This record gives sequence, C-alpha cells and structure tokens, in this order.
Amino acid sequence: MQRALFIGSEIYRGSKYGTRHPLSIERVPAATDLAAALGLLPRSLYRTSPRAKPEALAAFHTPDYIAALQAAEAEGAVSDETRARYGLGTLSNPVFPEMYRRPATAVGGGLLAAEMVMSGAVRAVHNAGGGTHHALAGQAAGFCFLNEPVLTILHLRRLGARRVVYVDIDAHHGDGVELAFHGSEDVRVISVHEDRRWPFTGALEDEGGGAAFNLPVPRGFNDSEFAYVLNEMILPAVAAFRPDAVFLQCGADALTEDPLSRLELSNNSHFRAARALFDLAPRLVTSGGGGYNPWSVARCWAGVWAMLSGQELPDELTPEARAVLAGLTWSRKGRPGPVLLSTLRDAPREGPIRAEIRAGVARLRARL
Repeated sequence: MQRALFIGSEIYRGSKYGTRHPLSIERVPAATDLAAALGLLPRSLYRTSPRAKPEALAAFHTPDYIAALQAAEAEGAVSDETRARYGLGTLSNPVFPEMYRRPATAVGGGLLAAEMVMSGAVRAVHNAGGGTHHALAGQAAGFCFLNEPVLTILHLRRLGARRVVYVDIDAHHGDGVELAFHGSEDVRVISVHEDRRWPFTGALEDEGGGAAFNLPVPRGFNDSEFAYVLNEMILPAVAAFRPDAVFLQCGADALTEDPLSRLELSNNSHFRAARALFDLAPRLVTSGGGGYNPWSVARCWAGVWAMLSGQELPDELTPEARAVLAGLTWSRKGRPGPVLLSTLRDAPREGPIRAEIRAGVARLRARL
C-alpha cells in the first residue's frame, strides 16, 4: 500500500473570484509548486483531479441548482431571480469564468481520493482544492459553490466505509457539512472554529442531532490550546467512533497571518493534526479549505502534505522554493515579512490554556 498521494489540477492556476475578493489569490498552485520545489512532490505522488459530472454532484446538490451553476458559468451573468434563489452572483459567491468547472474539479478530486483510500491502494490522499464546507444542497454560501466534503463523505460511505469522522480545523464553522449529516449515526462531525465568526453557527450546545461536536474558541487561540484540544477532545472523539475513514479539513485561515480570523495558530498545529490523524485513522482524506494569505496558505498546505507523505520539513527553503513564494502577489494586502519567504515551518505560538477552552473540552468529553 502506498502511503500518500497529492491531488491537484491546473484549473486552479490563474482562476480567481475577482480582483478584490479574498480568493483573488493563488492557493492550490502555490502549495503544489512549493512542495515540488522542495522535492516533496515527485510526479509519482501526484494525480490530476478529474471533474465530477452533474450526476455525481446530485448525490447532495439539487438538479436545479447544478443547472443554475452551469448556466451562470456559460452565460457569465445571473438574473436577479437566480441570485436570490441560489446565492450566485453575490459579493461572496461572484460570477467568474470557472465558477462551475473549478468546484466540480475539487469534488472530482474528493471522489477520486475516496476511491483511492477505499480500494486499499493508498493510506492518505491530500485534495488541496477541496474543503468547501459552507455550500448547501441548493445554494452557494461562504465562497463555496459545491460542498466537496459532503460529497466525498457520501462516496466513502457508498464504497463501504460504515462510519466516517469529519474533522474541521478551519477558522469558520463547517455549517454545510453539519446540516448535511444532522442526526446521523454513521458520520461524526467535529469542528473547532472561532467563536462569534461568520456563519455564526456551531455553538458549544449545538449537537447537530447528536452527530456534531462543536468547539467555538476565543480570539487568540494558540498552539498550546490547539494541542490540548487535539489530544483531549478531537483524538478521543475520533477513536471512540471507530471510523473506517477520517476526513480532515485543513483550512489555513486559523493562522495568525490570515485576514479573515483573529486566531493565533502557527502551521505547526495543522501539521500536528495531520500527523496524529494519519496515525489514528485507517484511511485518511485531507483537504484545503479557508485561507486568505497566499504565503501562509502555501506553506501550510505544503507542510501538511509533507506530514502525510512522511517527509521531513526543511529548516530553510531552497532557492527554487523561495522563488515560488517571492512570485506570489496579494492585491488586497501587499507583501509578506521575510519569515514567510524563507521557511516552511512557523515558529511555535504557545500560550496559556484558558479556562473556557478547558470547560468546552470537558463538556464535549462528557458526551463520549
């Protein structure tokens, strides 16, 4: 059995939601190029993502919504009625040239990942373009046009995974995934996210019909607190469910440098989660997710790939890797500091473990 594979696609290269949108940046291509420049991604470990067909998308999304999304891409515009009904053509979910093909490719990567791990060919697959956890069955939401995690989990189940755990460490609550599996006895949804942050769901008391473990965390959430949550809540909740497969959504917007959260994690927290879940899960699918600083996202997702594939992180970047990072642009926020251009691993961002974190973990542990 192969240890890990990386799924990517050229469709992400140059595809942007608009010049002023938070997703006006390169993310999947930057992570792919950075990993390759560091020698972490030989061609033998890379697979090109297929594009999911409408019939596959209909396992979760409504046929009329899929048709509206395809039409919006083809026409390059939407009517007021389509905007109101489907959430397309809004500031968050704008019309852009690849608005159907790009998310359908992300879903195709997730479906391929499910097939690879369930066939026994590979232990873990990283689908960097996935993780679009806000999309609803009949509506776009929160920069997400199609819900790749839901469709991937449904495919894992179709292929024989009796129980699946979804772990979400994005700064934003994975509301679309929780709604899709509300009340499920076969899918456990675990989300650690910033409190009082859009979409303003995922309260500690929200159990998703018994399927969800939600831990909203305060501003300044640090590496010490993340390690405590991982060891005392996430890993025990995964192990107690005895899953056949685990899906880890690795949104990078909980990192200090991200403009859309106020959390204070280093990428060491993401690396720690990926390594721990690889060791625990019989089969693991990981994805990207949020993340709106091109340099911190590329470094995080390239490092997650190194963890999954069992490769050492370099202390210093190669000249080729530095060139990848130096070539990135960010029209909204300018240029990074020198650390983001010279290293892959952040310095640890440790701190005290606050009482509210301990209390939230204790409440969730009591449900196990």
